[in-house]
Amino acid sequence: MSPQAAGVLQLTALIAALALAYRPLGDHMARVYSSEKHYAPEKWIYEVIGANPAAEMRWPAYLRGVLAFSAVSVLFLYLLQRMQGSLPGSLGFSSIDPDQAFNTAASFVSNTNWQSYSGEQAMGHVVQTGGLAVQNFLSAAVGVAVAVALVRGFARSRTGELGNFWADLVRGTVRILLPISVIGALVLVACGAIQNFSGIHQVGQFMGGTQEWNGGAVASQEAIKELGTNGGGYFNANSAHPFENPNPLSNLFEIFLILLIPFALTRTFGRMTGSLRQGYAILGAMAVIWIGFVALMMWTEFAHRGPAFEIAGGAMEGKETRFGIAGSSIFSVSTTLTSTGAVNSFHSSYTGFGGGITMLGMQLGEIAPGGVGSGLYGMLIMAVIAVFLAGLMVGRTPEYLGKKIGTRQIKLAACYILVTPALVLGFTAVAMALPTPTDSMTNSGAHGFSEILYAYTSGANNNGSAFAGLGADTQWFNTTIGIAMLLGRFVPMVFVLALAGSLAEQKPVPETAGTLRTDKPLYAGLLVGTILIITGLTYFPALALGPLAEGLAS
Repeated sequence: MSPQAAGVLQLTALIAALALAYRPLGDHMARVYSSEKHYAPEKWIYEVIGANPAAEMRWPAYLRGVLAFSAVSVLFLYLLQRMQGSLPGSLGFSSIDPDQAFNTAASFVSNTNWQSYSGEQAMGHVVQTGGLAVQNFLSAAVGVAVAVALVRGFARSRTGELGNFWADLVRGTVRILLPISVIGALVLVACGAIQNFSGIHQVGQFMGGTQEWNGGAVASQEAIKELGTNGGGYFNANSAHPFENPNPLSNLFEIFLILLIPFALTRTFGRMTGSLRQGYAILGAMAVIWIGFVALMMWTEFAHRGPAFEIAGGAMEGKETRFGIAGSSIFSVSTTLTSTGAVNSFHSSYTGFGGGITMLGMQLGEIAPGGVGSGLYGMLIMAVIAVFLAGLMVGRTPEYLGKKIGTRQIKLAACYILVTPALVLGFTAVAMALPTPTDSMTNSGAHGFSEILYAYTSGANNNGSAFAGLGADTQWFNTTIGIAMLLGRFVPMVFVLALAGSLAEQKPVPETAGTLRTDKPLYAGLLVGTILIITGLTYFPALALGPLAEGLAS
């Protein structure tokens, strides 16, 4: 069987698995966020944190809950790293430097999981499991909570109440993320991923010296790392490391975990708004972009140019032979079209166009299918903009799900889509203009520019994957990327929740013969086109200086 045929089979199996899980998981999540019942463990948590899960919140109160919880999380994780040298289970590692501790705390709380350190050489068991793994659950639950609040904004009328943040946070963690993660960890252990609390031990000689490895609770962290679209690896090699991702089966399973909740949330959206067809339209737009990017990535990486590529069967530099080009291409597209950031290959070693595809996937806003929660609310923002544009073309007041899209709504949507590009392009321009940041580039020219553009694209979009080649463990990059991660995560949430509140206050508009049908393929196509055009106009000049210039020159 040819590598190309094997890639098609992997893609087919992945789509089939996602299709089987789509309906039951989507319906389950809708029941979780619509239920008024509280389980005993949840009641205990509410008592500890002093929350009343039955109290409804308007959008400012909901936002205050999100920001307060996230601020406490950043502080806790920062202090945990700073005290690592005094904690048991530190494996002899010293405390983390202030700038790197800030960067890592901002990274994991914002669901970015950008890492400017080598996990196996810096973090002990307590920080890995009690700090980083915990935030993998909580940051993902926060993202879903905000998405559900926006869905309630569409579903409710004549009220500004969006639910209770604390109830949404606890339910998402206890009823969705934890159970699936337990099953996922067991599957990964069965595939060969390690799960222990062993210390550092010698495993043999390597190039004349002693090679050492430390164990850890890897499988359990790997499961929520992918399921919660987090991406932070236990080891520096991330999902290319055999302890995290041992074989092609575990590789395909990890991709499945990455895409599982973001795709299924479209079913949850349809169920909670009372129109499954609306959910299918959003799903269709996501699926078209994802499949299109996978096909494009496989084509550019399998293209044979020169004797080396012909012998290897494609662009194999920076890719694991146990995964091949197909397994690496599907993984790289899935991880950059979501907010995952996990990598099983080095994106810097991809072809010029291949590296550009990974960057473009993040620059779309990671909405196909996007991060856990953030993908859905990002896509719904784009749906609002697409409806507005359609209304302008036909001369009608735009409506979406029975809600009028007026001046206030479109201003909030416009602010949402401008935040991330401003962070990415602004920080990239400053870094390229200053002499010190460019010293961290391994390469010069277009590829060197791509390293810095990718870093800020990854940080501000809360992805966390690295292009490789950039020495990011400096005070400049730790600080500026940390700021970009926090602003890129929480400023857009302000506009999402404000939009949800304005929609929930509206009275539904009855459907007429002139109403744009947003549950039809025509609208899904308009939505895809809107996404590509907005992104193209925003990022094309920067992409032309980096990956496009490199790809055309090769």
